[in-house]
Amino acid sequence: MTDENKVYEAIEGARSSGKISKGANEATKAIERGTAKLVVVAKDVTPPEVVMHIPLLSKEKGIACVEVKSKEELGAAAGLSIPTAAVAITKEGDAAAIVKEVVDANKPEAPAEEKKEAPKTEEKPAEVAKEAKPEEKKEEAPEEEEKPAKETKEEKAEEKKE
Repeated sequence: MTDENKVYEAIEGARSSGKISKGANEATKAIERGTAKLVVVAKDVTPPEVVMHIPLLSKEKGIACVEVKSKEELGAAAGLSIPTAAVAITKEGDAAAIVKEVVDANKPEAPAEEKKEAPKTEEKPAEVAKEAKPEEKKEEAPEEEEKPAKETKEEKAEEKKE
């Protein structure tokens, strides 16, 4: 809980003396542009697909991402009268020390691990290629069945002529 309180305090401090982006779309833009210093996402967002991409995108860009329990409290910390799904701190302002503390506690994993995952993605196309080969055989099988059917039609036509 104290960790969440620090996150809310960082948002409130950045809101008053720095700059924040409110909402899932604005937070996503801040991450993509690389301007976000800290991203906060609410866990109780419905449907979860609205914010599901944010932690993954943050990790990819090397930006710390923190989850909090309530979108209502997140909205209040951001100075909104309505709940918000996500907030990105783009300029810390007076809350720089708190933001740094939260970021250090929630550092994303090193990009070197992502490089280890790259060969796995290279293996997947090979698996897809293996799956494609049996499909090709399936396509060939109906053609073979059709050929005898055509021959029987031709034979019937020849019989009629005779």
